[in-house]
Amino acid sequence: MTIFVWIIQFIFVPALAPLFVGVIRKFKARLQGRNGASIIQPYFDLFKLFKKDEAISKDASWIFRVAPYIVFAVTLVVSASIPLFTLATDTILNSDILLIVYTLAIGTFFLALAGLDTGSSFGGFGSSREMTMSALAEAGFIFSLLTMAIIAGSANLFDIAGNVGLAYDNASLSLILAFSAFFIVLLAETSRFPFDNPATHLELTMIHEAMIIEYSGKRLAFMEWASANKLFLFVILAVNLFFPWGLMDTLEATALTMAVAVLLAKVLVLAGVIAVIETVMSKYRFFRLPDLLITAFILNVVAISLLNTI
Repeated sequence: MTIFVWIIQFIFVPALAPLFVGVIRKFKARLQGRNGASIIQPYFDLFKLFKKDEAISKDASWIFRVAPYIVFAVTLVVSASIPLFTLATDTILNSDILLIVYTLAIGTFFLALAGLDTGSSFGGFGSSREMTMSALAEAGFIFSLLTMAIIAGSANLFDIAGNVGLAYDNASLSLILAFSAFFIVLLAETSRFPFDNPATHLELTMIHEAMIIEYSGKRLAFMEWASANKLFLFVILAVNLFFPWGLMDTLEATALTMAVAVLLAKVLVLAGVIAVIETVMSKYRFFRLPDLLITAFILNVVAISLLNTI
């Protein structure tokens, strides 16, 4: 049964990640008084890219060619290693918080290498900015999960999700601070406002799009799909670790169906929050972004300090 749950999780995230992106776009369109594209438009975009021919620079090495598959594979591995629906089983893969953090970091590393590989000035520009932000965001990411691990008494994500719900009476302020820090990191790691504009085509301002500017065809499709997967994964981590209600203790079909429904409801709420932020805020200048990430780190330090006083 464990293998069955692992396979379902392996499929669930990449199957619904493009839909989640479409939902955010639809929310933003409604907030701006537009109808917007269909919520399934990202699927059509991916299908169109898979059908297109590729144009690869003669200066590109094997890194440029394999990076999209590695970045995409990383998101699949992580999707199978986090609590999505149930706490009744651990996955085949280790769900330690540090392993999850550094597995995601592998994807970021190869994404930055791909941006540098062809020698494009815009790709190098984006990779440089991405690594600068990642160096600051990783600290906030790790310390947010560390706060949860201290509260739960375990570094395993399944144990954290199972125990955090019981800690709101004694550690509610620390949890709120840790969630605030994690949400800032979420926006940074997934290239959302105010850190980056996922829809921009201005080379001097974009970060993620600059790194994949040399890609086309199926490799660009895998990069875009991996980006959607990463956004969906971070949102799932946010709602299931900090608000673990709805995660079931059994593997019965009825319980799993209910868990999926609760997960989708929580995800929709956070999608609405992201849409509101991207509607009312503009992209910050790059040199203001470290201040936000340092703020996330400070929030985590305060959260951990408060735990020591309990």
